[in-house]
Amino acid sequence: MIKALFLDIDGTLVSFNTHTIPSSTVTALEQARARGVRIFIATGRPLAIINNLHDIEHLIDGYITANGAYCFIDNEEVLCMPIPAEDVERVIALSDEQGFSCIVVSKTGIMVHNADDLFDSIFRKMLNVTNIQDDVPASEFSEQPILQLTPLITPQQEAALLPQLQHCMSTRWYPAFTDITLTGIDKAAGIDAFVAHQGLQLSETMAIGDGGNDIAMLRHAGIGVAMGNASAEVQRVADFVTSSVDEEGVRKALEKFGVI
Repeated sequence: MIKALFLDIDGTLVSFNTHTIPSSTVTALEQARARGVRIFIATGRPLAIINNLHDIEHLIDGYITANGAYCFIDNEEVLCMPIPAEDVERVIALSDEQGFSCIVVSKTGIMVHNADDLFDSIFRKMLNVTNIQDDVPASEFSEQPILQLTPLITPQQEAALLPQLQHCMSTRWYPAFTDITLTGIDKAAGIDAFVAHQGLQLSETMAIGDGGNDIAMLRHAGIGVAMGNASAEVQRVADFVTSSVDEEGVRKALEKFGVI
């Protein structure tokens, strides 16, 4: 019996085409919640840029944000795992040297270092995020715990960068950027934190996602569901592949496993 759902946002709950949650998904989650199923968000986004869940906010029990680096229920912190300062400083230095944009995520905010046209086209236009502070001086990054770094770099640049970071790993859910977190911190770690906090069994969890940063949680949850719009790599690790976000994929998955 599934008692907790862990749901990605972009490409899972929210359509890349409409930037909204399909009405079938809203109704399905309302039905699940009415049956006592707990609903958790599991996203690469930090809280500061979760701006597209208005239709289901009243249903959400907790959040896995920044790919597992910061998890919370209301004002209660469940997990917080910042990146060591030396790794933050190295990425920022490379951003300056190589001229790529890097988004920096703290517990309370989000900022971009060396903003450029690529950043603007992806985050402001495609993802409809308009509240990221521009041109933040590097000195500010040492004043607060940094939970996630998102450099806009190629896979080749990523391969060259990671060996220079002693304590970090990365996951890529969009071709133009990767999310860097503390090693071992991903959405699966977030699920474990909530399982322990809520007194659940891992077998009672279902995770639904579509991106590379969802692979760990799809493998780890009791049931892992990949969206029909997910890449072949993501679909291969899932227990079930549903239809796309625009074809009622979440509703169909919950019906398939008797959640609703």
